[in-house]
Amino acid sequence: MLFSGKALSVQMLDNGIAELNFDLQGESVNKFNRLTVSELSQALDALEAADGVKGVLLTSGKGVFIVGADITEFGGAFSAGPEGIADLMNKNNENFNRLEDLPVPTVVAINGYALGGGFEVCLGCDYRVMGDQAKVGLPEVKLGLIPGWGGTVRLPRVVGVDAAAEWIAAGKEQRPDAALTAHAVDAVVPADKLKEAALKLLERAIAGELDYKARREIKKSPIPLNDTEALMAFFTTKAFVGAQAGKNYPSPVAAVTSIEQGYKLDRDAALKIEQEQFIFCAQTDTAKSLVGLFLNDQAISKVAKGWEKKADKKIERAAVLGAGIMGGGIAYQSAYKGTPIKMKDIDQKGIDLGLKEANKILSKLVARGRLTAEKMGEVLNRIEPTLSYDGFDNVDVVVEAVVENPKVKHAVLKEVEGKVSDDTVIASNTSTISIDHLAEPLARPENFLGMHFFNPVHKMPLVEVIRGEKTSENAIARVVAYANKMGKKAIVVRDCPGFLVNRVLFPYFAGFSMLVRDGADFQEIDKVMERWGWPMGPAYLMDVVGIDTGVHAEEVMAAGFPERMGKSFKAASDVMYEAKRYGQKNGKGFYNYEEDKKGRPKKVATEESYELLKPHVADRRDFEKDEIIERMMVPMATELARCLEEGIVDSPAEADMALIYGIGFPPFRGGIFAWLDNIGLDEFVKMADRHADLGELYKPTERMREMAASGETYYGDK
Repeated sequence: MLFSGKALSVQMLDNGIAELNFDLQGESVNKFNRLTVSELSQALDALEAADGVKGVLLTSGKGVFIVGADITEFGGAFSAGPEGIADLMNKNNENFNRLEDLPVPTVVAINGYALGGGFEVCLGCDYRVMGDQAKVGLPEVKLGLIPGWGGTVRLPRVVGVDAAAEWIAAGKEQRPDAALTAHAVDAVVPADKLKEAALKLLERAIAGELDYKARREIKKSPIPLNDTEALMAFFTTKAFVGAQAGKNYPSPVAAVTSIEQGYKLDRDAALKIEQEQFIFCAQTDTAKSLVGLFLNDQAISKVAKGWEKKADKKIERAAVLGAGIMGGGIAYQSAYKGTPIKMKDIDQKGIDLGLKEANKILSKLVARGRLTAEKMGEVLNRIEPTLSYDGFDNVDVVVEAVVENPKVKHAVLKEVEGKVSDDTVIASNTSTISIDHLAEPLARPENFLGMHFFNPVHKMPLVEVIRGEKTSENAIARVVAYANKMGKKAIVVRDCPGFLVNRVLFPYFAGFSMLVRDGADFQEIDKVMERWGWPMGPAYLMDVVGIDTGVHAEEVMAAGFPERMGKSFKAASDVMYEAKRYGQKNGKGFYNYEEDKKGRPKKVATEESYELLKPHVADRRDFEKDEIIERMMVPMATELARCLEEGIVDSPAEADMALIYGIGFPPFRGGIFAWLDNIGLDEFVKMADRHADLGELYKPTERMREMAASGETYYGDK
């Protein structure tokens, strides 16, 4: 053994080959934390000093190679400014250069995932052999960053400028076939043959059959592009990347800039350019927010796994009541992730619609090459359509997804409780109706709770798990475990009108209604909020949700919180509803809808909406964009703060992730609480007070005022 540490080891194999094996103790995956970086330096010391080493093989002792840097270490380094950021990057850049400069050939065996720094160390090797189930990539842009350990330097020298720019700017994981086609790896082999194949390749390099020095020199030299080729390549690439990323995500353009400014330089000089661009990105609010989101996502996943461990049994069989589009979506998601599910409806038309929905989603996956026809058949076979309750005594969980009407739900829930075992958990996919109210006719309310999916089910990651007053811990644990198994992000909240997401969304809609009432153009509001980062503006969002659905939910919210959400005027949504303009579902809402070339609804501006609104709103006038933003966001932020203070949601992280996963709150802002921390609660309170005349929705809580006065933040020192 040449070196043995807690993160990696180096031992001699036959024929002068040294194996450098990554196996971080106490962790399920390998990552480049400070310990791994330090030990890699020591391992390289040992390799450089050892006699008889003819080649080096890099391997992993885990099911994945290396998933990247340890993101939890970014906060402290980034807050230390440029010097702290450089310090975080320098040691491993030195390590990868030393690895690349070893006087013997190097080969890496890539299993599982090699992402970020994990792929950058692979690029430092002479040859790369990849398992047929592995994935590689440089996803740093998803954190608002760029590769910082040579990714923008080595990848373009390995695969070419265009492919490197595309890989890095998109941040996607690459499958073996794509990696091989791009020449990012030299071979793809079955996973059980990976080490054997890598050793054979290394032996060939040692024997002189392969010229590893020549390919190493390519990685260390300028890229041979003439000025005209470079101008064309970088001008078009930066324009395309910039348009795709948008002004709120600077890192993709910074990555292309790093390649552009470094292509004429040798490796070491180009690495300095990369570091400059990395430091620039690391100091942006976008990086701070996206790194925070990554950590929040880990935190909510940990909470969900904690709930899953409390479950007394696994969910092996499920059922959904009410087919249709929502029921079909739930059935698809359950079956696709491996849990057989009964799909019951009282009408064959509903069954047919549910099966059609599942079939449509699966067919798209097959068409895109992400699923075979055989696998599609297996998924559909896990969905059992039925018009009866036969076999319901054998299911572990039933998801009720019938029409959003309390009387109908009461009848259905009471009926199904009599058809299942005493142990079965029943969950209502309600978006607004109180769980405690729905539990009233049930004999076993401890086995009842909410499981609120968002539409479309297969695309929206969030599931709100709503606990009623009598819901047992075990029922919550089982349903969270089921949500986890379905590949969803489960967040447990307490019962109240609208629960968490809708309770916070409708004050946002109320801000919109008041703006329109006061003379704002709804199209201008949409444009301002989309520029602020929302995927769609509030008028467009209402059309997508369904204005009839929205009006019903507004009534529920007004009844639950009359002081804040009761209306003293006819809202724009009420006007559209009375005119039977329900949004995309019937082709007319705030906008009209036509089919585009792909058959998807495309919004088209129409004067009809303005004519309908005219008798109910003030004369049209221009609003400053900042006033629009403030009037839209203050009600949402104050209501979310109330939810946290009332214990509806347990933590700022869960609240922020719920809004990002549930309604598309702009990720680059990190969530509402992260946004409040970023602008400062003192500034937010001033912002809210400017609009105090608009009513209770615009009044910060006393706790918010206390935090503003004392300089507290929601995330503390994070």
